[in-house]
Amino acid sequence: MSDDERRARLAARHALAPAFRAGSAEDAARAMTALHATEPATVYLSCRARGTAITTADVDRALYDDRSLVKQLAMRRTLFVFPRDLLPAVWPSASARVAATERSRMTRDVVASGLAADGHDWLDRARAEVLAALADAPEGRPAQELRRAVPAIDVKVTTSAGEIWSAHRVLTHLGVTADIVRGTNTAGWHASRPRWTLMRHWLGEVPAHRSAAQGYRELVRRWLASFGPGTEEDLTWWLGSTKAVVRAALAELAAVPVSLDHGATGWLLPDDLAPLPGPGPWAALLPVLDPTVMGWQARDFYLGAHRDHIFDRRGNAGTTAWLDGRVVGCWVQDAAGAVRVRLLQDVPAAGRRLLDEEAERLTAWLGGFRVPSLYSSPAMRSALAALGPAPDPGASAGDRGRDA
Repeated sequence: MSDDERRARLAARHALAPAFRAGSAEDAARAMTALHATEPATVYLSCRARGTAITTADVDRALYDDRSLVKQLAMRRTLFVFPRDLLPAVWPSASARVAATERSRMTRDVVASGLAADGHDWLDRARAEVLAALADAPEGRPAQELRRAVPAIDVKVTTSAGEIWSAHRVLTHLGVTADIVRGTNTAGWHASRPRWTLMRHWLGEVPAHRSAAQGYRELVRRWLASFGPGTEEDLTWWLGSTKAVVRAALAELAAVPVSLDHGATGWLLPDDLAPLPGPGPWAALLPVLDPTVMGWQARDFYLGAHRDHIFDRRGNAGTTAWLDGRVVGCWVQDAAGAVRVRLLQDVPAAGRRLLDEEAERLTAWLGGFRVPSLYSSPAMRSALAALGPAPDPGASAGDRGRDA
């Protein structure tokens, strides 16, 4: 399977080409298996890019009214938005792996800092007290209120590396174990100030977990449907798991190996071998940490020589401008909020027109609002420098993904 075919699949499967756009926030999330939510605004901008009629209110409806999309910490200790039906597969597999790692680190830190002689006992008691504090609060409580209600978590723990963590780390652990969830957001769509809520209050009847093996198999199946073909290394990185887990899932799915350009072996689902029709010309402007740019570990077939311009040192992707399946630049906003595309390579005049049209649509969608971001790629910084000084839009606090 050539790189051209992979780019054609990307356009269709990721709902980026006009003929394949998503009709709802749920459709956009399903197209990607899950949406990155490290930065709150990314969820909304990723949905908009895949369905230009999708509004912030549409995403809010899916997240907070219908609750058909749910925020969950999972692969690589990164916050995602998952379709609700995928949660029973995520909880016992990717999330459980992160929960075990977090427990080990937290309990070790608790003992090393002198907070308690038994870190596991401290964490278990702290978790139980938070759950008790939320038991009679079906609408949830913000983190600040929980710190007051549960003095045990209102602490600061210094790690051996000199980092400090406090109450939020306990809430994060309860979230990754699916006991609580980031419920109603009390801030705007671009920021995260959730009311932490018991999962059973948020979802009503919590679906039964699958086994870890079944969970990983379903995640691999959906990843292949969204991102295939991909290599074992791509899947191992994306899952934050091991090759043994990936190989077991591929075998159970009867995945088919295919030859990729440059000699690598990729995998596809057995009913997904037919070539796709060409998507036609297309352009897209994707936000920081969008799941398309973050979906593979081996990215040359769409990044080309631009990796160092698009990714920061920790492996976090900035904004990207796409033309026919390739990253050709980035986008930023000027002082008035207008979207400006900065190219990293020459593109045909027709391609530039498509990118300019996308910039105009995104500018209109944002309505003058300047999107804050914790992440800025070298290409973004260069583009902003070329625009000249601009007011600082501030930055939203959120869970930092470990995507490097």
